[in-house]
Amino acid sequence: MSKPGYVYIMTNKNRTTLYIGVTNDLCRRIHEHKNHLLKNSFTDKYNLVHCIYYEEFAYFDLAIQREKELKKWNRKKKEDLIYKKNPEWKDLVTEHGIIREKDTFSKQVNDLMNELEKAEKLREERMDSSPWLGLS
Repeated sequence: MSKPGYVYIMTNKNRTTLYIGVTNDLCRRIHEHKNHLLKNSFTDKYNLVHCIYYEEFAYFDLAIQREKELKKWNRKKKEDLIYKKNPEWKDLVTEHGIIREKDTFSKQVNDLMNELEKAEKLREERMDSSPWLGLS
């Protein structure tokens, strides 16, 4: 059974610092950040308690891949990504749950189909690069 994954971005009150993380349990992880349970961590040190962006993935390895991609981006590109989904930079996740916008059913289906296509593409890439392919 596969585990889902999340990539998320945290910031502080003044929006001066951004942190990109990955987890398999977004609400638990946000709870840890908001309550400073990870002493001396980057998010603790800079008081990063506002989850202003996240992406949900059907497979954890896709979330890790996306995290690596986002971490390479410059500040401007990260801000553009955040503004596109969350123009007011409001908290999107609390310790109690994800604050979801009300999407139409067709948008939810479209998002799910896109996620499944990404997963299938990743599987195909793995199959193409497998050294065991073609062996009996």
